[in-house]
Formats: sequence, C-alpha cells, structure tokens
Amino acid sequence: MTVTRTGIRSFGAYLPRRRLQRAAIAAAHAWALPGLKGMAKGERTMCAWDEDAITMAVEAGRDALRGHDRAKVAGVTLASTTAPYADLQNAVLVNAALSLDATAGAADQSGSTRAGLAALIQACDGSRPRLVIGSERRLAKPGSAQEMSFGCGAAALLTGSGEDLIARFVGSESRSIPFIDHFRQSAEKHGYHWEERWIRDEGISGIVPQAISALLKRLGRSAADVACFGLSGGIAGTDKLVAKQLGIAPDRLLPDLQAQVGDTGAAHALLQLVAALERAKPGDLIVVAAFAQGCETLAFEMLAEPTATGRRGLAGSLAQRVEETSYLKMLSFDGELQLEWGMRAETDNKTALTQLYRSANQIFGFSGGRCGVCGTVQFPRMPACVNCGAIDSQQPHALAEEPAQVATYTADWLQYSQSPPLYMGLVQFDVGARLLMEIVDVGSAGIDVGTPLEMRLRIKERDGLRHFDRYFWKATPPH
Repeated sequence: MTVTRTGIRSFGAYLPRRRLQRAAIAAAHAWALPGLKGMAKGERTMCAWDEDAITMAVEAGRDALRGHDRAKVAGVTLASTTAPYADLQNAVLVNAALSLDATAGAADQSGSTRAGLAALIQACDGSRPRLVIGSERRLAKPGSAQEMSFGCGAAALLTGSGEDLIARFVGSESRSIPFIDHFRQSAEKHGYHWEERWIRDEGISGIVPQAISALLKRLGRSAADVACFGLSGGIAGTDKLVAKQLGIAPDRLLPDLQAQVGDTGAAHALLQLVAALERAKPGDLIVVAAFAQGCETLAFEMLAEPTATGRRGLAGSLAQRVEETSYLKMLSFDGELQLEWGMRAETDNKTALTQLYRSANQIFGFSGGRCGVCGTVQFPRMPACVNCGAIDSQQPHALAEEPAQVATYTADWLQYSQSPPLYMGLVQFDVGARLLMEIVDVGSAGIDVGTPLEMRLRIKERDGLRHFDRYFWKATPPH
C-alpha cells in the first residue's frame, strides 16, 4: 500500500507596513501608567483603518499562490479570532478576492488562537491542494499590557501532495485542556487575561513540553533532531523556557517576532512556520507549537529549498515597514477614538447586496475586460468596448497582479477620509487600462507621476448603521 506524501507546497505572509513604536504608546500613558515604560522596547504592527483579517488574508494568500495554478486549489480555510463577521463566512470573501474557483470549499476556523495550527493539521490530513490562512487584527484595551504586546498580520500555507513539496508533514499532537489563560465573549471587543506567572509556570511549562515530547517519541526522534522550533501563545521568553525543558539547543529557536511584530494570535504559529521554511535546509526537522486551552504541535521535514517566485514572505514583509509614532492614529484606526470628521462624513454607506452579487467578480476579483476585437483592456467591464465600440466582445481580465503607475494624482484635505489626506488619481496599467483609484499607504516621500503602484484589497467604506464593510481594491506604492 502506497502512503500519500502530503505537506507544504508554498507559503506567503503579509504584515501591515505601519510599525508603531512602543515608546509612543508608553509615553501617551506615562501620566497614569508609568509601569508600561518597562515594555516600551521595539515596535508592533499596526493596521490602517481599511485593513482587517480579510484584507490581510488576501495579501498572504496572493503571496503563497504566486507561480501556482489557482484553479487547482480545492479550498481555503481562514483561521482567525478577529474576522469581521460572525454570521457571514469570511473565507468566502477571501476565496472571491483570490479568484479561486467557486467549487473550492471555504471554511472559517476560530474560537482559539491555536486555530491556525489546527487548520493546518486538518489540511495536511488530505491530499487535495488547500490554502490555509491565519490572519488577525487584534484589538486591546488602551493602556493594557496587551496593547503593547499585540500585533497584526497574516500567513498562508498551500498544502497538498506530490513531488513539488518543499516540506513533508510528519505528524502532529494535540492537547485539549480547559486551562483558560484568556477569554473574550463574542459581543466583546476586548479580552480578559489572567496572571502571566500562572500561565507560564502551570500552563505552558506543564502542557506544551508533554505534547512535544509525545510527538517526538511517536516519530522516533529526539530533541537533538529538531533544527527549528517555534512556540506561540505565551509571553516573550516562554519559547526559551520550553526549549530548555525539552533539551532543544537555543540556536534552534525561531524568531518569536515580539520585538518587530507583536503577538498575532492565530496567525503567529503560521508566521513562525514561514520563518522556518525561509531558513531551513533539506533534511531539517521543524517543530512548531501553539499554546491556548491546551496545545497544538506539528512537525515537518524540509525536503527542498523554496524556489524563487517573487514571493514576499515573512522576510520581505518585515522589510516593508513605515515607522509610525502617532499613538492617536492607532486609536482612531482601531475605533477607540471617535474624531469629529465634520458633515462630509455624514453619509449613508448602504451597500446594494444585489449589485454586489452581480458584480462580485469585478469587485472582489478586480476583473476588468479585454476586448476580443481590438484587445483594449478596460475597467469596469461594459457591454461596449471603450475603444472600438464592439458589443459583448469583452472577456474577463484580472488586474490585481498587473503592473501600474501613477498617471495623475491629488492629495485632498477637504474630502472625508479616515486617514487624511485622501490620495486619489488616475492609475495607468501597463496592459492599457486606466481608472480613477484611491492611493493608500503613501509614505513621507509622497508620490509623483510615474510612481509604480501595486494593488491591494482594502475596506472601501464602513456602514456604521448596518455594520457591513464594503471592500474594493486600492493602489499603493511599493516600499
């Protein structure tokens, strides 16, 4: 009997470009909470107002799918404790934005910050290609330790079987134990966290080493065989504590990402796995664990070094940073600070769900049209070609991956924007399409005519009355 070899075929990552200095958070609270100064080292990722678990998942998924046939992906799983919708399948929106086939399954996995690893274990138990994405926009109460330690980000792993695997799945071990270190009810914005020493000494030290030891024993391996080890779900330093208990050498530890990113919840273990895939050599044993109401741990054997596909990955995401020092900006973006934006912000942003359905391919997939008569590419797709006037001649043409540049632009301080000024202008695609778009993530250097642009799915408008977010693509300069 032939055993099907399953594992990881590709990977990707996305981190918000804004990196808020923790010193800025501590300084803002120094009048009341001077103790936060002790946590003021490094920086954390910070979402823009128009980023969330869905938009980051799409970016990580695009990164993982570079060079791969999207038509062969059998499904996508989105693991997140901060996905925006409770009764609308978030993964379906990710599926549509990635232009995956409608026959591909879509599933949300939540309820715990170890959901990312749990979803990956389930995907590796099957041979059909599946995209597993962990994505989190974590919110914390202002002035809390979590505000200092949390971060935002996403990681994606494309699993499957065959000869093109870069890492082989060799086993997993789970522990489901009602050890409650933190919790957040469905209707609550912020969670409640228990005492760190109790979590470290009784929870992590007692549960995680047992699970990893059981896995290594079943695989016939020892701690000395582990080339890369990562642990998420605990405070900084607990990975070193567990490694010492198990006898894993300190130089085998994966980056905990606390100083540069922060704790990204369900995405964190997957980000650490991406870090391992970027540095491991063929034959290396990778072990990653996630602590939360027990433990998930899994092991991969590295088979081949990843091929160059233009992937951003974790290393590229870390490098694409813009330093942020405005703590009030994070409060505003996270909805913790309600600014008076004036009458221009007083609009009804109701989305016509009928039109959203009819134009889903264009809105989520950013699919324009290419005329079959003259070859002109345009957006949106219309019955008549804008160039030759041919009727019903257009075939879908995706623009999300097409190179583009600034044709004209303006920075508007009068029109309402949650991140003023509102940059907008004509975007010229190399394939010929030209359209008016919002331009976001413009750094201090600004933009100019000819500045290269990339496309990003973002939140276009928030409907505060009905609590529905409308998504569309925006342009951003590369950093």
